[in-house]
Parts: sequence; C-alpha cells; structure tokens
Amino acid sequence: MDEYAWPTAGPEAPAADAVRSSWAATVAALPVGTRITGEVFGRQPFGIFIRIDGVPNAIALAEITSMPQGMDLPALGTSVSGEVFWHAHNHQVRVRLDEWLAADE
Repeated sequence: MDEYAWPTAGPEAPAADAVRSSWAATVAALPVGTRITGEVFGRQPFGIFIRIDGVPNAIALAEITSMPQGMDLPALGTSVSGEVFWHAHNHQVRVRLDEWLAADE
C-alpha cells in the first residue's frame, strides 16, 4: 500500500451516502468539545481520516494545520484520541489529536 491511502468504501470506511444521511445524528452525537477515539483508516499529505468508535457513519479528519512541526502523521491502523472542534460542510467531524495537543504544551 502507498504511504498515503485515500479512504474508500469497504470495511474501513462508511459509504458516502451513509455519511450524508447520518449527518444530523452525527452532529448531535459529537458536539464540539466531545472526546473521541478511533482508528486511522485514510492518510493524505493534508491529514488523516479516522473511523470514530461508536459512531459508525461518521468520518473525522485531523488536519496537519493542527499538527506541531516535526511530528509525523499517525500510520494507517493506529488508534488515536482527540477532541471535536468543528463540523465541516462536507460532512466531516474535525478533530485535534491528543498527541498533537500534548506536544504543543
């Protein structure tokens, strides 16, 4: 597999139509400030996509703009935790990872 993997439909990623149709429930279940855990299932130069535990039709994105300099993106399959800070227009839950916040302190 390439270093960067785009999330695709399958066991790793929810289908796009399921993400869209569940958006209102996702926002209700994951308000800003909610703590999340999940698994990295997609990796791009701009950040990582996370499958959120307990919210099967949600996709989280942690962007490199929140990552401290000198750190690397977590690998595919890595378990991560963080905090919801935004709900994006494209049906993504934006998160800041705990390991990135800890490195900033």
